[in-house]
Amino acid sequence: MTQPPKPPARPDRVSLWRYAKLFRADILSAQPARLYRAWMAEFKTPFFRSYLMNQPALVKTVLKDRPEDFPKSNRIGEGLRPLLGNSVFLTNGETWKRQRRIIDPAFEGGRLRETFPAMWDAAEAAATRLGGKAGQVVEIEAETSHAAADVIFRTLFSLPIEHEVARAVFDEFRNYQRSQPILNLGALLPLPRWMPRLFRRDTRASAARIRALITDLTQERMGQIKEGTAPDDLATKIMTQADPETGETFDTEEMVDQVAIFFLAGHETSASALAWALYLMATHPEWQERLAEEAQALETCDFSVMSKLKLSRDVFRETLRLYPPVPMMVRENRCPEAFRDRKVKQGAQLVLSPWHLHRHERLWDNPDGFDPTRWQTENGKQCQRDAFIPFSAGPRVCTGAGFAMVEGPLILSRILRDFRVTAQPDRVPVPVAHLTVRSDKGIWLALSRR
Repeated sequence: MTQPPKPPARPDRVSLWRYAKLFRADILSAQPARLYRAWMAEFKTPFFRSYLMNQPALVKTVLKDRPEDFPKSNRIGEGLRPLLGNSVFLTNGETWKRQRRIIDPAFEGGRLRETFPAMWDAAEAAATRLGGKAGQVVEIEAETSHAAADVIFRTLFSLPIEHEVARAVFDEFRNYQRSQPILNLGALLPLPRWMPRLFRRDTRASAARIRALITDLTQERMGQIKEGTAPDDLATKIMTQADPETGETFDTEEMVDQVAIFFLAGHETSASALAWALYLMATHPEWQERLAEEAQALETCDFSVMSKLKLSRDVFRETLRLYPPVPMMVRENRCPEAFRDRKVKQGAQLVLSPWHLHRHERLWDNPDGFDPTRWQTENGKQCQRDAFIPFSAGPRVCTGAGFAMVEGPLILSRILRDFRVTAQPDRVPVPVAHLTVRSDKGIWLALSRR
């Protein structure tokens, strides 16, 4: 059976300069192989200490038991703030709590059923676009990015990706995504506030153009809300939702910040997972055929069909295990701590790595192998509870986790219902971390009609 590709690990000991260079190029291959077995690892630099935590009990402490003692590290914002501003992804404390009180109701309970028709239409549109490329070798990441962006604009603003502004945001984001690593050098060095940040000029310019386009959409929607003509989509729900404690709603700038993270989290991450899922199906044709057979249930737009896509859901979950779109999360401890009999000073960086946790050799059976049946085993069920955090966990769990677990299996099944994908032996993709876990040179698959 074909083993899913995995990036090479660096030597166990390298100089700080070499590590910084590797880190900026790709944070996955910048890490040593020992992290796939370590419960906790300490990294020392002249500027700060960081600790990678793989032991489930430590992950639980940081994310679930005492999250307020371990806020998101401001170093994350060093790389992403030009695009995301003061979005819910970057904030902490009372600001974050207020944002979640306004955002969360839009994604609760029956809301998924309400957004399903928009997802269905986006899946149909993706299949139609791919139909024009049948018989060709296609770069599938570009296709899944197109499909995921379409989902976001249809569910947020009731606009298909073909809409002029939606298309402009999508095109500009493609310029942004490869120029901006998920962590920039500011995540390694404690830069003073007065020092210019080390953003590439094109990265900053792309972020500004994206935010300007989103501002236009947001202002237009605010006008529709005042006139009573706004569609009942996610943007309207969020923009009209008042904070139950203060009665306040988001102003334009705050809403632009949130739309930016919805687009990043809901488009970039879904596109990454879908592309890797299709690659895994291309390299595991027996599973591809099983999903194609299951996908025959997709006949009409009915939310209940999701209960019939059990295999697709397991495949998508296994893809999230092997290729978690957000490979690392960074927290900061507010007080001195002692973890595994090791003193951790206040202000240390605590790295939680879904990438290493999901492939941990002391936790998972066959950690580097593709096996969607693992979720029905005792080991799989235990690890799903303790060592599976593709959407984070605890109070800061991704608001759109349920959304993603409908969107991913639906689009994956819809594509495989009509098309067969075949891997190219001379183009094996190597995972690298840009904004999310993508391939180094694209994922190229031959596409043919069934």
